[in-house]
Amino acid sequence: MNKTLIIPKQIVTADINNSILTSSAVEIINDKINKIAPLTDFDLTNYTGKVLNLPELTLIPGFIQTHIHLCQTLFRGLADDLELLDWLQLRIFPLENSHSKESLRIAAQLGIHELQTGGTTTILDMGTLRHQEVIFEELINSGMRAFAGKCMIDDNDLYPEFKSDLKSELSYTYELAKSYHNICNGRIKYGFAPRFVLSCSENLLIDTKEMSREFSGSMYHTHSSENKSEIAEVRRRTGKENIAYFDSINILDDRTILAHCIHVNEEEIALLKSRKGRVTHCPSSNLKLASGIAPIFRYMNEGISVSLGADGAPCNNNLSAFMELRLAALLQKPFHGPRVCDAKRMFRMATIDGAEALHIDSITGSIEAGKKADLVLLDLNAPYFPLTDSDESLYSKIVYSAQTDTVRYVMIDGELVVENSVSTKYSAKDLVSTGKEELAKISLRANL
Repeated sequence: MNKTLIIPKQIVTADINNSILTSSAVEIINDKINKIAPLTDFDLTNYTGKVLNLPELTLIPGFIQTHIHLCQTLFRGLADDLELLDWLQLRIFPLENSHSKESLRIAAQLGIHELQTGGTTTILDMGTLRHQEVIFEELINSGMRAFAGKCMIDDNDLYPEFKSDLKSELSYTYELAKSYHNICNGRIKYGFAPRFVLSCSENLLIDTKEMSREFSGSMYHTHSSENKSEIAEVRRRTGKENIAYFDSINILDDRTILAHCIHVNEEEIALLKSRKGRVTHCPSSNLKLASGIAPIFRYMNEGISVSLGADGAPCNNNLSAFMELRLAALLQKPFHGPRVCDAKRMFRMATIDGAEALHIDSITGSIEAGKKADLVLLDLNAPYFPLTDSDESLYSKIVYSAQTDTVRYVMIDGELVVENSVSTKYSAKDLVSTGKEELAKISLRANL
């Protein structure tokens, strides 16, 4: 039995009451939070486990990002200043098509390292066409909590070399799901990932949804309504708007999570609400690709699940939960007033709302006894933070002022994956040197 006692300055729980606790400690036994209690309840002199006495640090739940492309991390800075379809056709599809196992491995390592050192403890990742086993291997080895799956493509007019056939896509995905769903004591789950309507046949979309129902606890993860040119083509092919099309083929439900959902109409909002579809908001990506601003305040008012994701490094250049938190809050204010998307509400979006979107809120997303020890310790004492110590200023510090360099410790499943701001899993120096080597090779293969 492994025991750890964390003694922070304060605990931001994200529980149903938004409790903020002081003069308290969190006891972890193995992978779970055993007890949260006043510090006086613990006999520190005779305590038998590890004690992290960190009176200057703030304890929060780990961030949850529900739309990531680990496979693209190596391509950061190689697809700037393009809109979505050009970005895919001219850069991303050629680069992903050129991945070897070695380049995919370092891309995943770079992404996981950045996410964990930035306080993200759970992700929903969309892989790439080939070598998905490599991403699973890295997720397993890194300790990350994740839903992940092979990106499925059987129709690709944008870049015809980057696709497979329907039968192969379904059989490969099924074997991956059988091998990796619910491994590591449930820390890794499968996320079925047809890329988007323009790269998937209708049969692929439907058959994948049917397959996903065989794997309890899995998610169905795709892109939707991101770009005006994209949805015009969806409309031309299907005669419907993007989300309405998904509903017409019976793939829209509470296990379907749609990235972006920027350009939608009233019917589609009603469908998201009635079918309990999930929306992943990726504000940095949406701005960088000039796609638009998703109406998340409307979604929230309608009771539609909204969570956050950084998307991929080439359409964001950062994988920071802090960046997405801040932008998500600020972008809605010019339209709806300064009081909307307040810091407390957005903090929940990055934590417990993400867990609820993935149906894992019973095990993570907040700091409560019985839940997994997915925890982050922040140093909020720099001169660029508010100097007051009220509860409201605490949320303000995290959402409006904090950056990734405030992260000091990160724990997933009771294991420290970041300690004193340094990864316990990866060497940053080695990641950079190996990444440069593999990037040179993949750039030659992609002829870019």
